[in-house]
Formats: sequence, C-alpha cells, structure tokens
Amino acid sequence: MYEVIIEKKFSSAHFLRNYHGKDEDLHGHNWKVQIKFRGPKLVQPEEYLVDFAEAHQALENVLKKIGYKNINEIPPFTRLNPSAENIARWICEEIRTIFPAFPPHSVTVWETEDGAATFFPVEP
Repeated sequence: MYEVIIEKKFSSAHFLRNYHGKDEDLHGHNWKVQIKFRGPKLVQPEEYLVDFAEAHQALENVLKKIGYKNINEIPPFTRLNPSAENIARWICEEIRTIFPAFPPHSVTVWETEDGAATFFPVEP
C-alpha cells in the first residue's frame, strides 16, 4: 500500500453559529490542510500513486475559493457551520470532483497549530 501526502496553508476568517464561546464572533486563522491519497498500485509507466504537481494544483484551486475571505460568505457555508470538520469534508468533496477516479483517503484541517479535524470519506 502506498500513501501520498500533500499540504497547503491558507488564511481566512469565519465564525461559528450557535456556539456560545469566543469563536462565535468573526475571527481569523492561519489554516493548514493535509490530504492523503492511498492505493495499492502505481500509475504506469511513471510509477507514482498521484502526481504531486496535479494534486497541489487541485488543492490550491479549491483553497482559492475560501482563502483570504470570510468562509461564512462562501456556499455551502452560508448555511453550513464552517467548523474544521465541515471544511475538511467540503475540501474532500471538492477534490473528489477533480480526481473522481482517485479520491482522497482523508483530509485534515488544522484550525490552530495544535487542533485539527480529519474527514474520512465513506466509500459505497
């Protein structure tokens, strides 16, 4: 089994609805995203699991949608709470549309240096 990991950072603001604490008001983070791809076979003849350049570009394109913005103003977060968990799921779904034949194994979103949430898509 092989695993490829890519990471990118972005900055943006958000607030949590129905949360009665300091994160209820608009505030910003320097986020980090990690995507893991897993598989038993390498692409031939190149002998790689996932093209690093394509994976990084795909993640960069997804993060452009929320980077340097108030995430609450970006669909689906206009109705969905922009928690790290929901952002991880959204990123996974966006990447799956780009790589439908090879979806991520997991997406982890760090909201702080020491706090992260991971989404594992359930395969049918």
